[in-house]
Amino acid sequence: MKILPIYWAFLTYMLLKPGVENKEYWFMFSGIDKIVHLSVFATLGFLFRAAFPRLLFLYYIYILLIYSFLTEILQDEMGLGRSAELLDIVADTIGFIIGYLIYRTVLRYISKP
Repeated sequence: MKILPIYWAFLTYMLLKPGVENKEYWFMFSGIDKIVHLSVFATLGFLFRAAFPRLLFLYYIYILLIYSFLTEILQDEMGLGRSAELLDIVADTIGFIIGYLIYRTVLRYISKP
């Protein structure tokens, strides 16, 4: 699957780019960043599973969890106005598990006779 490396590179850039002060928009609410984390990691989880369908679930979890931890640590260490948050890692984990479940559901639906 050719889209996975492109999406993963874009996501890494977005997670590690310098932080900017958010403007207030009508759709902004407290915790929207967790929804965004969950959404982008659900997409990553789906694409990752589609690219590596035979990978053991445990390895899938390890790889994406390590990526989540590394991006949070790098956000904190790079000193670009971003900080590590444990709740971001929780949202990331829930997101890639949802992505995995969506992939399984789609696969089950497609493979029905």
